[in-house]
Order: sequence, then structure tokens, then C-alpha cells
Amino acid sequence: MQNELFDIPGVVYLGWLVPLGFGLIFAISYGIEKRRLGNGIWFSLFFYSFLTMLAVSILGTNNKWLIVISLLLFVLLLLLIGVAFTLQAFLLLWNAWIVWKRESHTLANMLTLILGVAILLAPFVTRLTTLYLPVPVATVLNLFPAMVIFYVLFWFYNYLTMLFIYQFNHPRYKQDYLIVLGAGLLNGDEVSPLLGQRIDRGLKFYRKQLAKTGRAPMMIFSGGQGGDETVAEGVAMRQYALAEGLPADHAIAEDQSKTTYENMVFSQRIIEKRGPAKPRVTFVTNGYHTFRAGMIARKAGLKANGIGAHTAKFFLPNAILREYIAIFVGNKRWHAVAIVLMLLLTLVLTWAEYQ
Repeated sequence: MQNELFDIPGVVYLGWLVPLGFGLIFAISYGIEKRRLGNGIWFSLFFYSFLTMLAVSILGTNNKWLIVISLLLFVLLLLLIGVAFTLQAFLLLWNAWIVWKRESHTLANMLTLILGVAILLAPFVTRLTTLYLPVPVATVLNLFPAMVIFYVLFWFYNYLTMLFIYQFNHPRYKQDYLIVLGAGLLNGDEVSPLLGQRIDRGLKFYRKQLAKTGRAPMMIFSGGQGGDETVAEGVAMRQYALAEGLPADHAIAEDQSKTTYENMVFSQRIIEKRGPAKPRVTFVTNGYHTFRAGMIARKAGLKANGIGAHTAKFFLPNAILREYIAIFVGNKRWHAVAIVLMLLLTLVLTWAEYQ
């Protein structure tokens, strides 16, 4: 007699509790605090356990057509990922060439160039160390960077996961304040296209809330004056918004901040002076910057999530890399400890291997 405990359909049904559990943990954690990087781990655990159980369930149907179609889709996905992985260096260099033609030649705009060249050179460096250095030394020089790269990529994937999910943040149309974060001005006093997109996104939200509720939020334009600027960013942004039809009594210029952290802190001070006691606040920036800006707002003690403006697609790879580097460096102490531990582990494994 078949033991019900080992009934295959029953095991499959129980298996669905795994993604359900991870999904519930993610939903609760994200609902409590959207700006936490660790939420990405819970989402990944949910997503991949869900795909695993979906595959098991499809195989359990014994439906040949369903299995064949699912297998073909899976193989096609693997091929696409494989092609993208194989061509990643060339894709990065292609993007670097486009950015080189359209943007200024700054280090921040050359990240895809640097990464693309590094990926191309990595196999040659590995081969040279293997050929010309003692085996234990070559092992350390190959294994340790591989561990560090895996560690960096793990957190990069986690960051990309949360950046993608955060784009679905849609605050309700009942905000008391909208904070538009500044960016550099052109020719010292002109709103750049990128900054204009942020202001336009804020104005769009402002008008929708006004139309839906009859109650408009106050807009704070946050940005101080840079060394090459003749006017504070907040002032230039406010003038831009007024020219687009924003009433003057709904526009405030915060003109002292130099960083995103100061954007949040100084804007919060304005909000605290004006009230109400528990204001509803949303900030506006470009989409690639929303998640890190949210993390900074959390650090500044400002209870606010963000909405993102459109950004030219060719600009995104460098911008996203720059954002990730900033987040990684912002937690440099924890990462330094992890990297030191990886070095020690590499030395121990190498010593054990060649004793």
C-alpha cells in the first residue's frame, strides 16, 4: 500500500510552501521598509524557489506538450543569457563608445569602458600568472580575485533586483511635499535636460494630485550652488517650474545642499518648520538614482520614498554602475571585513592544498 507521506503530488503541494514563505517574508519586509537592500535577498529566494517549483509541477503533469514547450522556453532563455554573458565585454565597450560621443569624458562616464577592458584582459592575466608564477602564488592570485568578484557580483545583482522593484513604487496622490533633487546646471545657470526631466516628473505628479484630490503638494527644489555655477540649483529649478505654470506659493527653493544627503536633511528642516506634524513626503529624481536616494533619505531620518524620471537608455549602464559603487563604498567597513576574511580563507585553502 502506498504511503501517503511519500505521495508525489502531496510533496509537490508541500513544496509550494517554500516560495510562499519567502514571498511572504519579502512582502512583509518590503512593506515595512522599501529602502532596505536586504529585501533583494528575500525576493531572489522567492523568485528562484518559485521557478523551481513551477518546473517540478510542470514535470509532474506528464503533459508532453506542456513539458516540451516549457523546456524550449527554458533553453531559449539560457541561450539569451549565455549570449549576453559571452558578449558582455563588447556590449560594455559599445555603450562606452556611445557615451564617449554624446557625453563629457569624465571618469564617471568611462565606467563601462574600464569594465569592458577589464573583462577582456582578465583571461590573459590569469593565464600569465599560471604560466610564470609558482603554483601556490598563482593559486592565491587567481582564487582570491575570483572570490572577491563573486562577492561584488552577488551584491550587484541584489542591488539591481531592488532597483528594478523600486521602480514600481507608486505613492498615493495625497502627498504634503514633493522634494525634487538637484543636479548640475549647464553654463552655470541653465537647467540641464536630465534635471529638467526630474522637475517635469514632479510637476506631472503635482498636477495629477491636484486634479484627483483638489489639494496640491508643496514642491521643494533642493540644490545648492556649485563652484562652476552662478546660481543655486534650487533657485534655477524653481524658476524653471514657475515658467511651466507652477504657482509661486507652492514652490520653495532649498539652496544650501551640496550632496544628496544634504538634500534630504535641509529639505526635512524646511518641512519641520512648516508642518504638518506627520507629513507625507515623496522625492523625485531620475529612475536609476531612486533606490540609493531612498537609502540616503532613510539614513537622514526622512520618511520618504521616491519616484523616478525617464533617463536616456545609453546613459543607464554608467549611471547604474556609479550608483552601485557609491552604495558599496558607503558600506566599506563591512565589505572590507568580508574581503579580509576571503583573503584568509584563500591562504588557508592554498596552504592545505600544497602541504
